[in-house]
Amino acid sequence: MAAASSSPLVLLECLIAGTSHREGLKAYEPNLQLSQDLTLAREADSAYDDWAVRVYTAGSEPVWLGYLPEGRNETVARLLDAGFGLAGRLTHKAWEDDWLYLEIEVLLLRE
Repeated sequence: MAAASSSPLVLLECLIAGTSHREGLKAYEPNLQLSQDLTLAREADSAYDDWAVRVYTAGSEPVWLGYLPEGRNETVARLLDAGFGLAGRLTHKAWEDDWLYLEIEVLLLRE
């Protein structure tokens, strides 16, 4: 049972919005792997969404993939603002015409 208590809790499963607006993402896409760790960062000064949360690849040279979708991001934004440890994990990727469809899990990290 101890292993289950330390595993992350899935808070949200969703698409990454705005992938078609990320420059260079088409060329970077082959580097994206299922189950890959992702990082989340608040964009509190967004002119478009009060609860904007950016999604990046994890690592020393993060790549900005897009955003958590508006209307599904408020709880995650509030948790980030409060200092909770959150992360993401890539669960699905596919091309639909010129649109890169990326699906993720947002995880609450437990110690």
